Amino acid sequence: MVCPREERQSLERIMLSPLASYAERSKGRERLESECEIRTCYQRDVDRIIHSKSFRRLKHKSQVFLQPEGDHYRTRLTHTLEVARIGRTIARGLRLNEDLTEAIALGHDLGHTPFGHAGERALNEILSWEGGFEHNKQSLRVVEKFERDGQGLNLTYEVRNGIACHTGKIKPDTLEGNIIRIADRIAYINHDVDDAIRAGILRETDLPDEIICAFGSTHGQRINTLILDVIKQSENLDEITMSPNASFVFDAFRDFMFDSVYYNTKAKSEEVKVFGILNGIFGHYADSPDELPEDYRMIALQDGIPRAVGDYVSGMTDKYAIHIYEQLFIPEAWQVR
Repeated sequence: MVCPREERQSLERIMLSPLASYAERSKGRERLESECEIRTCYQRDVDRIIHSKSFRRLKHKSQVFLQPEGDHYRTRLTHTLEVARIGRTIARGLRLNEDLTEAIALGHDLGHTPFGHAGERALNEILSWEGGFEHNKQSLRVVEKFERDGQGLNLTYEVRNGIACHTGKIKPDTLEGNIIRIADRIAYINHDVDDAIRAGILRETDLPDEIICAFGSTHGQRINTLILDVIKQSENLDEITMSPNASFVFDAFRDFMFDSVYYNTKAKSEEVKVFGILNGIFGHYADSPDELPEDYRMIALQDGIPRAVGDYVSGMTDKYAIHIYEQLFIPEAWQVR
């Protein structure tokens, strides 16, 4: 009798493009394991990431706007889910491996700091003399060193490679990993417009005409247009790309968002406080490493105190970071209850 995993792998040979990453051809895991009877290796990786503590913490980490009022702003978790859905749609359109694409998407931001990119910039500055901080590299550390009491999730090579290379100069080895590089950008540029309008930073009429004409006037239209463009342009190619025209307008879209939102004084007025909070917490534990949780004290022995403290701080949620800062620096009588 053929087990469900073998059946799925047979279907992959029939349904997927020759350019796809087949589960049965995976380069495997760092530690050998027996195969699951039901799930392929990439489906297993999806489950391992979803059930991890670091994945659950994403729901309490900011995306762009710090401590926004209301329930409809994106968090790092909802961003991750949007990237996963965009990625799977592109993968399906190109007959690539949807399970691998989803696993990379779900894991790509596990190492992100509290307070969104403001937190990442703060930690990068704090750790500049230790090589800085990059959330993609930290995401890889999370899945390899922190989960399962320091044993790591033991993910497949292709998923780890996709997580590490979802941003930066080095591109992933798989087309599925390259899908996430572009799906991540499609997701955050478009949903940040949504949130900026909700926050009063932008108005619908502020979007340049060239963006509306090229991609559409609504959130859904813009995402759909970009997905279809990527699928059409990348079909039967050994790369994932946009058409030259879409790429040109998308770059202009990104520049507009940086000028109007990401560097907007109103949107970023609180960021100086983020540095103060994280720098204060980091300085305390760097001076008193014995107060770190036990697993981070072990990391300090292996990788040094600054990196271990950076690991601890980057794993915090927004609320937990504020709670720790209050405990360390605010008199108890003044703490918010």
